[in-house]
Amino acid sequence: QVQLVESGGGLVQPGGSLRLSCAASGFTFGATSMYWVRQPPGKGLEWVSDIRPGGTIPRYADSVKGRFTISRDNAKNTLYLQMNNLKFEDTAVYYCAKDPIYTTRGQGTQVTVSS
Repeated sequence: QVQLVESGGGLVQPGGSLRLSCAASGFTFGATSMYWVRQPPGKGLEWVSDIRPGGTIPRYADSVKGRFTISRDNAKNTLYLQMNNLKFEDTAVYYCAKDPIYTTRGQGTQVTVSS
């Protein structure tokens, strides 16, 4: 069955960095566009970034553009999100998803930006 397992979250100070990973299995990862979404405390899901199967044409929400970088390793069935210059407002549970309405996503990894 499809599994998406996020990791790499944690507590970081403003301006810090984290790298999230999403290990995928149960589907043809290399042929699937992948998405990072997040859910801030008390709010709904919001799209962060996505990437095509070949790793081309990454897209970013305006709020993270220039600070976050999405990438993928199709040989390892793994999706990444490098997050630099983190801000308080980046605090959220981060999920990877394999469909554009995010119905199939992992359990999430908590990112907390706090001083």
